[in-house]
Amino acid sequence: MGFLAFDNFFFFPFFPPEKLKHHKIIFVVGGPGSGKGTQCEKIVQKYGYTHLSTGDLLRAEVSSGSERGKKLQAIMEKGELVPLDTVLDMLRDAMVAKADVSKGFLIDGYPREVKQGEEFEKKIAPPTLLLYVDAGKETMVKRLLKRGETSGRVDDNEETIKKRLETYYKATEPVIAFYKSRGIVRQLNAEGSVEEVFQQVCSHLDSL
Repeated sequence: MGFLAFDNFFFFPFFPPEKLKHHKIIFVVGGPGSGKGTQCEKIVQKYGYTHLSTGDLLRAEVSSGSERGKKLQAIMEKGELVPLDTVLDMLRDAMVAKADVSKGFLIDGYPREVKQGEEFEKKIAPPTLLLYVDAGKETMVKRLLKRGETSGRVDDNEETIKKRLETYYKATEPVIAFYKSRGIVRQLNAEGSVEEVFQQVCSHLDSL
């Protein structure tokens, strides 16, 4: 899709929604077992943000039985990736729907690559911050194995966990570097207790 640029001002066929211009948008990035889901819940409770996960949005759309949901189901059943444009349309729709009642948005587990972040900005809005929930590899493995004792999830075994972490690191490093160059990454030491990590979160969000 082509666009014109004049002095860093971009003209796109898709204009970012006016409603979202003044909302805080936080990308939340962290590996499996880093505790980012728990931190997102606490942010929602304290700050009144809306928590959006692309995986949840896709599953909800499929189970709604809508036309878009049927197309998505067909794509996923073939094992293909859902097109980025579709994911962004769903995120934008969900954000616009909540714009009047939400104080901000937590975009969970997104972007997974730099291109996704760039497209998000073109179609929706630039992020205010990227919260990087950073736990060490050994900590994440331990937490996921512990979860596996009760979750019954087949992917919570050591070999699969290590593969998932490798994939995560490969994908995430360029994303973190990209946003660090803009000065909007806030790295959390996620080794401590839930409350200790949340204190760090609050110090970053309170300063916005």
